[in-house]
Order: sequence, then C-alpha cells, then structure tokens
Amino acid sequence: MSDKRLIHIIDDEESIRRSAGFMLKTSGFAVRTWESGVAFLKEVRHAETGCILLDVRMPEKDGLEVQQELNERGVGMPVIVLTGHGDVGIAVKAMKAGAVDFLEKPFEAAALLEAIERAFERLEAKHDAAARAAEADIALGALTAREREVLEGLAQGYPNKTIAYDLGISSRTVEVHRANIMTKLHARSLSEALRIAFAAGMGEGKD
Repeated sequence: MSDKRLIHIIDDEESIRRSAGFMLKTSGFAVRTWESGVAFLKEVRHAETGCILLDVRMPEKDGLEVQQELNERGVGMPVIVLTGHGDVGIAVKAMKAGAVDFLEKPFEAAALLEAIERAFERLEAKHDAAARAAEADIALGALTAREREVLEGLAQGYPNKTIAYDLGISSRTVEVHRANIMTKLHARSLSEALRIAFAAGMGEGKD
C-alpha cells in the first residue's frame, strides 16, 4: 500500500484518464484508472480507500447510477463528479446524493486539486468520527443497562422528571444514575458525558 493519497479515476475517455492521471501523479497522488463504473464496482470491495473522480456520462452505467450503487453498498469514499458542459441538473443530483463537488470538463488543474483536498478532508473527518464512535462505545460498555437508558434520555434532552416517569423510577434514582454515569465516563460535566453519548449515536431518535 502506498503512503500517497489515492485517486480512483473512473472515465470511459482514455484521454481524460491519461491527462488527469498524469497531472495528479505529478501533484504527488497515487492514481488508479478505471475505464467504466462497472469495472470499478466489480473490484470496489477490494479497492484501496481514496477519492473517486467519477465521470457522469458513461456506457452501461452512468455516473449517477454508479454513485447510487456505491451509496447502497455503504462505500464511504468521497466522490467528485465530472460533467460535460450544461450538465448542471445532473451535477445537482450528484451533490444531493453526497458528491463532494462537481467539475465541468475541461477543468482547470487548480480547481481539481481544490476539490480533491475537500474530498480528503471529508474522508479524514469520517475516519475521525468513526474513531470517536469506537472510543465512545468502549466507554459506554462500563455502564449498566439502566444507566444507558438514563443517558439516552439525557441525550434526547429530557429533564430528570421525564426520564424518571418514562423508566418508572424516582427522580432521586435518576440523579444517582447520573452521578454514576459521570464517574464511569470520567466526565467532568454533563456536556462531556453528552459528547460521548452523541459520538456513540445516542439521542438520534428525537424529532
């Protein structure tokens, strides 16, 4: 595995694969090229994580279809969409589906490099969030089932009385559980405890 950040270029035009690949390699990136979205999808399970440069207009599966399938498979690699002139409507659909950016062909090298930097920032943020979630899950493992229920209530923004009513316990018991939660999570404040809860995905059910 290379230490360089990897770009997957998916475009049926060999000239684009060559020119973009050359420019990115000279800018210090590792590059892998794919002549179709279908070819990439066949290998994506084994593909090294990186940024995807995805052409919209391709035979067999167009870029939007490839992007949709990547989303359905849970592939978290950031996508930059390449469009032809006047494909703004398609670009908007791609952005709504989670693309980091879109670039109209022919694109400037500076614009591509800026988009790639944003893509890798998003990828790093995802990795950081995943690491925080893993740490939070470990921390929450120290709590009892009842303490987790109380923390979930706090993460939902409920006051002690509401949590007590929902769980069929007294407000005083909720306070005891809160104190135990703070101790076990090594949290110096409620906000610290809530940050751990949110990182683990708690509090997401409230409208």
